[in-house]
Amino acid sequence: ALALGPLAPRLTGGAWNGLGGNQPPSFAERADVAYAVYTPERRHPVEVAANEEEHLISWLSKRLNRPLSVPSLQEYGYSLVGGRLLPGEAGPAAQFMYENASGARLTLYITGISRDETAFRLFRDGNRRTFYWISDRMGYALSGPIAEGKLRSIAIDVCSALGGKPEDWQ
Repeated sequence: ALALGPLAPRLTGGAWNGLGGNQPPSFAERADVAYAVYTPERRHPVEVAANEEEHLISWLSKRLNRPLSVPSLQEYGYSLVGGRLLPGEAGPAAQFMYENASGARLTLYITGISRDETAFRLFRDGNRRTFYWISDRMGYALSGPIAEGKLRSIAIDVCSALGGKPEDWQ
């Protein structure tokens, strides 16, 4: 038998708050790990900075092979830091990073996905929370260390801004 130790809750879905406690799609897990890896970076948190937003959007749109847009989170006090290209489970993924005046960061992870379903679920890992959803064969995940209710409100606005229909969520 494999001794999983402290990883057991993660691998068995113990930290997931989904429908029926289902294991989440791996893109949500990848989004959470990408958040944990890149948000502590002070000097190189992104590959392309926000001052090149047009280039960032066209580059990542080309790589993901579909038009992307970067929703504004200014009304929540977060501005775009920039973004980067990441490997997804079945091709490229994009990560956009936002930061508020006190230095707290949120990330939006976007990747193509093979199945289509309308889902909106939450994953917690320590003080990080990730709301994730699937819309039009794309997986989206918004991650950050903020209160669940606030992150959920932001995720609903982000989904709407990206052409999704959060009113369809269970």
